[in-house]
Amino acid sequence: MPVIDVQLKVRRRRGTNLVTATTEVLRERIFAAAPGALIGSLHALARSLEVGIVTLQQAARVLEHEGLLEVRRGPGGGYYGARPDDAALERAFDAYLRVHPATWEEALDMTSLLFNELAAAAAGCRDAGLLGDLRTMAGQVETCASDAELGAFEFAFQELLFRMVRRPLFEMLTRVTLHYATTRSDAPVRALEHDMDSWKAGRRRIIAAILAHDGALARFEADRSNRAVILRHLDAARV
Repeated sequence: MPVIDVQLKVRRRRGTNLVTATTEVLRERIFAAAPGALIGSLHALARSLEVGIVTLQQAARVLEHEGLLEVRRGPGGGYYGARPDDAALERAFDAYLRVHPATWEEALDMTSLLFNELAAAAAGCRDAGLLGDLRTMAGQVETCASDAELGAFEFAFQELLFRMVRRPLFEMLTRVTLHYATTRSDAPVRALEHDMDSWKAGRRRIIAAILAHDGALARFEADRSNRAVILRHLDAARV
């Protein structure tokens, strides 16, 4: 376990109460240890942090709620570090968007920017299997003949790009903001206006640029055939 923070006592900053300060230090100890590692017993942690039992228990309840702490009782019991699953992290970010309301337009605008960068980053993929899957998808573009098939392709395409890029923050931001934008009660119910032939041509160009490992071109093609369409949609929705 890194030396940093492990031996620190709780020190309250101005405007921070004791429970909050204890929670912050305990959270750092958890992240400094491997998932599932014993952080300490109730009494040992209270002594090392120089806080009372009640204060430590209150901090522990906060971290349990965050999915970062597991309290085990009985022989071998104590406070064990944990990690929240991806679904819990996505719910937390979704909650943030709702507590600090973003408009559906802002969220949709953000997903289009993320898609530009996702396409550019995918051009750096050298995994032969994933590149083969992308070549297969290029052929599937032509088979799309309805909005339902287009939607299914877009979902599969995005999932493949996530696998090619392996950037968890990209993935979480995209998933949550897209879900937020499309489920807001004030968002227009109509789908994005699109021309099927133009959509197919745009996806072919994006895929070709990724397969050519040309990140700048992939970003350019994503911007003109995806983000530009969304921006036109947003402008029309404001009228």
